[in-house]
Amino acid sequence: MPRIIPQVNPHLPGEAFFWEAGPVGVLLLHGFTATPAEVRPLGQFLHARGFTVAGPLLAGHGTTPQDLNRTRWQDWVQDAEASYRKLMARCDTVFLGGESMGGLLALYLAAEHPQSAGVLAYAPALVTGPSIGPYLLPVLAPFIPLLIKPRRPLILADERWQGYPVNPLRAVGQLFRLQRLVRRRLPIIRQPVLIVQGRLDEVVHPCVPDQVYQAVKSTLKEVHWMANSHHCVLLDGEWERAAQLTLDFIQKVVGTG
Repeated sequence: MPRIIPQVNPHLPGEAFFWEAGPVGVLLLHGFTATPAEVRPLGQFLHARGFTVAGPLLAGHGTTPQDLNRTRWQDWVQDAEASYRKLMARCDTVFLGGESMGGLLALYLAAEHPQSAGVLAYAPALVTGPSIGPYLLPVLAPFIPLLIKPRRPLILADERWQGYPVNPLRAVGQLFRLQRLVRRRLPIIRQPVLIVQGRLDEVVHPCVPDQVYQAVKSTLKEVHWMANSHHCVLLDGEWERAAQLTLDFIQKVVGTG
C-alpha cells in the first residue's frame, strides 16, 4: 500500500472555484503539484472588481502524489479546456491565465483558441530548474516514483501555498512533454500576452519571459519582473502589484478603465 503523503498547508481552501460576475471572464490555472489555493488571491482580487473567475483543480492534484503520477499532460489540458468552455458559455470575453505549469497551459490553450482575449502568464514553466533533466528522468522514474523537493529557507509564499511536498517523477515527464509542445506553438499565439516573473524565482529559468516575448506574434505583449519575489509570484510579498498589473492589462485589452 502506497505511503500517504500529506499536502503542505492542508488547512487552506484548495478546492476549485467558479465565481460569477460580469461579462469578462478570467481562467486561472494552478501549477504542478499545487492546488487552486495558488491562484485564489488573484481570483478574489479580480472577482471583487467585477470579473467572472474560474480556478479548476487539475487532474492528479489535491489528492495524492501517486494520483499525479497516473496522469498525462492531456488530462491537465482537458480540465483547463472544460473550465474555459464553461467561462465562454457565461462570458463575452475570456482571458487565459495561470502560474507556473498553469501559465504553460494558458499558452497552450491560447494557441488552440485564437478567439480568447489574452494570456496572463505568471512564471510560465517553459524551462524549469536543473534538478532532473529530461534525459535522466526516464532512467530514474521507474525506480524512484517520488522525489522530495529540495529544502530551502522559508519564504512568505510558503505559508500560502498548498500542494505536494514531493515531485512525482512520471508526472514530471509529462510536464516536459507539455513544455516541448508549447515551445512549438508559441509562434501561433497572436493574442495580447502578459508575463510576470519574480527575480528570485528558483524554479523557472530567467530566460523564459524573453523566450515567450520573442516567440509570440502578439502586438501587445508585456514583461514585468517582481524584484523581491520567488517562484510563486501570485503568493509572495508583491502579489498585489502583480494583481494590479493584471487588472491594468485586462482593462487595456478590453478598452475600459
